[in-house]
Amino acid sequence: MRIFKGIEAWEAIPNPVVSIGTFDGVHLGHRIILDRLNHEAQRLGGESLLITFWPHPRMVLQPDYKDLRLLNTMDEKLSLLEESGLQNVLVIPFSKEFSRTSSHDFIRTTLVDVVQMKKIIIGYDHHFGRNREGSFEILKEYQPIFDFELEEITAQQVDEINVSSTKIRHALFDGDLGRTKEFLGYSYFINGTVVRGHSMGRTLGFPTANIKVNYPFKLIPKDGVYAVTVTVRKQVYKGMLNIGNRPTFEGTDKSIEVHLFDFAEDIYADDVKVNFVKRLRDEQKFSGKEALIAQLKEDEAQAREILK
Repeated sequence: MRIFKGIEAWEAIPNPVVSIGTFDGVHLGHRIILDRLNHEAQRLGGESLLITFWPHPRMVLQPDYKDLRLLNTMDEKLSLLEESGLQNVLVIPFSKEFSRTSSHDFIRTTLVDVVQMKKIIIGYDHHFGRNREGSFEILKEYQPIFDFELEEITAQQVDEINVSSTKIRHALFDGDLGRTKEFLGYSYFINGTVVRGHSMGRTLGFPTANIKVNYPFKLIPKDGVYAVTVTVRKQVYKGMLNIGNRPTFEGTDKSIEVHLFDFAEDIYADDVKVNFVKRLRDEQKFSGKEALIAQLKEDEAQAREILK
């Protein structure tokens, strides 16, 4: 998959079949569009192309909104798009100046003059351009003028999947990994770096790697204990992970700590990928270390059973 960072980096491709959007999560609803892009690109002897934006438009237009959480970083999204078979991505830097571009100008200057699209496919009720004024109807006005094909993913197709990035975020905030995977089509994951922690786990017989997620807008699932798989140094390990404040030890700062089963290597400063498999329980405050250790042993047995 080729990635073009900005209009100035664009290089012509044959008969571009295009879609537009942020595609946060690259969920099953997005996959319908991506599958159509790839199918139609093959039919027309062209290449599939997604035009997306970074930073996320809401970061630019609502900078004071501190609760925005995204399912993917840009690198994660690009990796998922490549897995879908998409051939090209054009990442347009989103700014306040760009946000004032009318849908008419975007169609003429970007889609027609620069990209020279052969066909455009958009999701049901998708809007783009200044004040979200661009729509399927606007594109239809330009279709006979610039001679491109146009397709809208129907409401029926969208309703059959019944998925949105917002629904996925709510499921993760609720700790509902079953619904999350059903919507995404894959297990939710985070990427981060192993950093120094409080070393509490080692004193309990459950040494943990403390994970720092380096992207502040990445959505972290609901506090609690999870069965997970972790990719480190290109190897996949099973384990259990806690998200929370360590209330048994009167902790105040939130941490993400993972205990890898049958693992004794020093991975400090390594980058890791955590796949969430199943939520085991809420984080709890125990009467003391012995009660906590007993629960951790139960958690481990349950996680091993789920992951075997």
